[in-house]
Amino acid sequence: MQDRTFRRISVIGLGYIGLPTAAMFASRKIEVVGVDVNPRAVDTINRGEIHIVEPDLDMVVHAAVKEGYLRATTAVEPAEAFLIAVPTPFRGENHEPDLSYIEAASRAIAPVLAPGNLVILESTSPVGATEAMAGWLAEARTDLTFPQTYGEASDIRIAHCPERVLPGKVMQELITNDRVIGGITPRCSDAAAQLYKTFVTGECVIASGPRAAELCKLTENSFRDVNIAFANELSLICDELGMDVWELIRLANRHPRVNILQPGPGVGGHCIAVDPWFIVASAPATARLIRMAREVNDSKPEWVLKKLRSAVGEVLMANREMTAANVSIALYGVSFKPDIDDLRESPALEIARDVVRHHPGPVLIIEPHIRTLPESLVHERTSLVEFGASADIHVLLVDHRVFRSGEVPDGVRVDTRGIWLQPGKQAKGKI
Repeated sequence: MQDRTFRRISVIGLGYIGLPTAAMFASRKIEVVGVDVNPRAVDTINRGEIHIVEPDLDMVVHAAVKEGYLRATTAVEPAEAFLIAVPTPFRGENHEPDLSYIEAASRAIAPVLAPGNLVILESTSPVGATEAMAGWLAEARTDLTFPQTYGEASDIRIAHCPERVLPGKVMQELITNDRVIGGITPRCSDAAAQLYKTFVTGECVIASGPRAAELCKLTENSFRDVNIAFANELSLICDELGMDVWELIRLANRHPRVNILQPGPGVGGHCIAVDPWFIVASAPATARLIRMAREVNDSKPEWVLKKLRSAVGEVLMANREMTAANVSIALYGVSFKPDIDDLRESPALEIARDVVRHHPGPVLIIEPHIRTLPESLVHERTSLVEFGASADIHVLLVDHRVFRSGEVPDGVRVDTRGIWLQPGKQAKGKI
């Protein structure tokens, strides 16, 4: 492998992955041009501030902007390496992968590509997405050669290197986690590895090609999804049998080779709730277990809502003079996991939206990590309140640290995370 120094890098997409990645390269005294379609995000970054919440990111961005190594823009500029970190959502109800953001980013960078440039797709993608990106680039720049047709002699290097970080620990894990790199040719992989070794202390593992790297990331999150689905299905079984699922899991996990995860209101986030569907889309007739796990986890919010409706009925039975319009419901947490502000694919947010739409009484949202309610929760009956507010029904959806350490609220409780159950005492309304 021939050593190569990158002097100017462009990161396309300045969200939860793109901005930390851009900041990390800039912290190594490399000029980084971040590109995003959101002018507000661009202006925020250029002030040395951040538009997302991630520990330690604000300090790194502020220093990088102040020292002149990081700036943001809405227009693509020439660079030696381009990292594409844009969303890969679904299209339609059948969870068909939508590659339109990747295509748009590809066509945006195509006019400024030059011989020797490296293009890396970081977006978590279905199998074949990197090859599709290479095709769009070749279609837009017929004057350049690309590795899918010219191999090692091509003008442009192309690889896939998916992120593998945990929200809340992104700045640490970008450095320490191993990276899986799948170049279209070995030379492409080598160039990408050289780039990431700028700051990665973990191993840069070379895959056989971009498809292996793509499927690797999808497999990692599908493994977690299947295991969470097992825990969620156990919670349904225990509820049907009148048993405590957390006691069951605690007992079963005493076996030296058993490690059952904890159930919850569903599965959220930009990876685990999405990536398994990409595998299903690639092999719909074969990925039966992965599909079933997704269906189990996707159905859990409706089960929680059913428990909540039963809790409302319990309150009304105990207070005959009340109507549903008088019953107040407090929802604890709407992010997709504890102690972050990320609402992407959050089952808690899905539950909250349904409650706001259908419950005629007051709805209190207790979410310490957001300052304003998302538009989908804004209603005259809805308010963002602090922990400790009184309500008739308390629904624990996200086990934020403040909820775990706080007092158990009075009233009917629906606990999807198992933190309000006291030893020897069955909480009223408990799932």
